[in-house]
Amino acid sequence: MRLFVTHSQAVIRLGVWLLFWQSGLAFANQVRVEVEGDYSPLQENAEILLGEVEDRTADGLRRYASSAVDTVREAFRALGYYNPEIRWRVDQPDAAPAELVLSVVPGEPVRVRSREIDIQGPGADDPGLIRGLPEPPREGDILNHGEYDSLRQAIRNRAGRLGYFDGEFTERRLAVDPDARTADIRIGFKTGERYRLGEVSFQEGHGFDEQLLRRFVTIKPGEPFHADKVARLNRDLSNSGYFSSVDINASPSRAEDGVIPVSIGLNPRPPRSVSAGVGFSTDVGPRFRGNWREHYINPEGYKRGADTELSELRQSISGWYELPLDPPMTDSIRLGTGYQREHVEDVESERLTLGQQWNHQLDNGWMQVLSMRWEGERFRFGDDRRETSSLLLPGVSYSKLQADSPLDPSRGFRVQLDLTGAHRAVLSDADILHVNVLAKGLYTFADKHRFLARFNLGGVATNSFADVPPSLRFFAGGDQSVRGYGYETLSPKDSSGNAIGGRYLIVGSAEYQYEFVSNWRVAAFVDEGNAVDDLFDPLATGAGVGIRWVSPVGPLRLDVARGLNDDLGGGWRIHFSMGPEL
Repeated sequence: MRLFVTHSQAVIRLGVWLLFWQSGLAFANQVRVEVEGDYSPLQENAEILLGEVEDRTADGLRRYASSAVDTVREAFRALGYYNPEIRWRVDQPDAAPAELVLSVVPGEPVRVRSREIDIQGPGADDPGLIRGLPEPPREGDILNHGEYDSLRQAIRNRAGRLGYFDGEFTERRLAVDPDARTADIRIGFKTGERYRLGEVSFQEGHGFDEQLLRRFVTIKPGEPFHADKVARLNRDLSNSGYFSSVDINASPSRAEDGVIPVSIGLNPRPPRSVSAGVGFSTDVGPRFRGNWREHYINPEGYKRGADTELSELRQSISGWYELPLDPPMTDSIRLGTGYQREHVEDVESERLTLGQQWNHQLDNGWMQVLSMRWEGERFRFGDDRRETSSLLLPGVSYSKLQADSPLDPSRGFRVQLDLTGAHRAVLSDADILHVNVLAKGLYTFADKHRFLARFNLGGVATNSFADVPPSLRFFAGGDQSVRGYGYETLSPKDSSGNAIGGRYLIVGSAEYQYEFVSNWRVAAFVDEGNAVDDLFDPLATGAGVGIRWVSPVGPLRLDVARGLNDDLGGGWRIHFSMGPEL
């Protein structure tokens, strides 16, 4: 006997099963399915289709038995078992409801003998249409109607994503021979012509300069349609900070001669906002943060804002003014000024800054920041007399962040290089070349095992280290440095025992995390590093364990660490921090 199946009515509903399983709902309290052997997916699918059966008498269950057998047979067929042996009986224990017991021997499954996908039409050679299609059901696999349906849907979805809106199936055949236990899959799809994107227009009423909005548009009229290009435009406009909502209409129903005009409706957000919040970390203790933003000052999209932070160790206030460039998603010029007062361990400092930076994304994805800032700093170490410093610091920074999620990535990396300097001949009190390199990496194996690595290397070149202010010296220790040591306590000391900062910074870290429950992880780590005046000076080592919770606002980290070098201030410490891993 040979069957031709065009649609499965008994596809396993994994999502539904998970929902019921997680809620602890008891399936079919008067119907029990017993499957011989280890075939939990078959049993689960049968229980889902049977649903909950209750308030039945023994006679009622006997009348229901033939329907239940058909349902179980349908559930098994959806997963490729076409010839199960099903026996039933009704048990009626004393003082308990009657129970219909279905005993099933699955038998041998139907396996896929052949799989043929034939794409015809103008898109037949489009690699984006074929590449990366779901591999199941493969030849030799047990037939799964859900996988077959997913394969067909993937072809349809991909065609629509690439702009083959007139595409249609010419053949959808799943031929099953239960006696031979074979299945042959043949899918034919004719793409039709690929639609193209037309002119992009903005509906009136947004209040912004047309030239600014045009700089967000990367779509070129006449290029082939791709849903990702439309989604990227939507994302760039939404992330600009100018709009509360973005509505892009690129429906193929509006196409003329295969060209789809793109119409964009924009709803500006309120121009100003104020936010405030409190936080805590074991480095600086409780802290208050506040900011004021003017998201657009004029139709050209200029912005400005102010930020403040208050904690026991650090108090700061800053303001900035930003001009968007082309493209405004990544490029801008920002003018800024700020004041910071800090008292950490033996170092007191007050710093006033004034400067500008040009942010520009290179073609290879790296972010480049060119800056010029003046820093005036008044400081002292321990009870020494106060000193002052005035520096004009040109600088350049390169960074790249790649992650599969901004909040809780499973893999990715971050690399950053900062280079700045000053010269006595140009409005500065010292000759300084300051370099800092930071690298982080994250890899997840088998969904639950996460490996993180962090490396930080810095150095100051100068002919008079005594003239270098604390803000350009290096300190180590703390939540984001070497755990098991106090915040910025790892540093060379002067003759009075005051921590004065080092010429070099060397910090490395390795961490393993295991997710034991969704969004909860345990961690074990080893950190090593120090701020030193000589690269061959001893490094401090810290090790410990911790727990991670992926909250709606980002990961929270609680660590218990032991600094292994007592002579460098090591000991037992608790560290609490939050923020993304990269």
